[in-house]
Amino acid sequence: MTPLDPRLYLIVDPVHGPGDPLAVVRAAVAGGVTAVQVRAPESTGRELVAGTRAVLDAVRDAGVAVIVNDRLDVALAAGADGVHLGRDDVPPEDARRVAGPGLSIGWSVTGPDDLDVVPGTVDLLGIGPVFATATKPDAAPPTGIDGLRRLWADARALGLPAVAIGGIDPDNAGEVLATGVPGLCVSSAIVAAPDPGAVARTLRSALVSASPWQGTEKRSQGGGPD
Repeated sequence: MTPLDPRLYLIVDPVHGPGDPLAVVRAAVAGGVTAVQVRAPESTGRELVAGTRAVLDAVRDAGVAVIVNDRLDVALAAGADGVHLGRDDVPPEDARRVAGPGLSIGWSVTGPDDLDVVPGTVDLLGIGPVFATATKPDAAPPTGIDGLRRLWADARALGLPAVAIGGIDPDNAGEVLATGVPGLCVSSAIVAAPDPGAVARTLRSALVSASPWQGTEKRSQGGGPD
């Protein structure tokens, strides 16, 4: 399995997304996206497995992990690198027991009550939504920047990396990163953009400015991270 690097994390619907979702994924990864989450709430299990496998094929040579939202069964069936879970999904301790140590498990943090995770079961926290977003109509109320700052301060005690999620775009990425949260999770800002790769590069530059990436970046044709 490909290790998860969540610094610039894209959410895409490969089944019902607009345009050509796989072309968006390829362009975004070339622009610096470091992880891709498959989220297709309107899809059947069969469609979601096929869509996940298509995304895996699209990023196979890029060293980018592919994560499935909510569906542990789909993540395992499709051979994905991880699953992202929330309060209505399989508890992370049960997911870890079934999947073993190799599968990355993410966990949604919408408030302080979500920080009661069992040690050793979760690899990544997704904090938000920071801003209101139409991408997920049933999302929790926005935390705002101050709420994100407080939740990230509490989350650090767990010793886990985190991404901020919800309504994040190039215009507000700087203030989000100013809270100290080390990663950004985006969807429509890239997926709906005329040039997804350019938006990914802009967000990557914001990340580099906030906290330079470790190692020397290779300015290869793909422009992706080391």
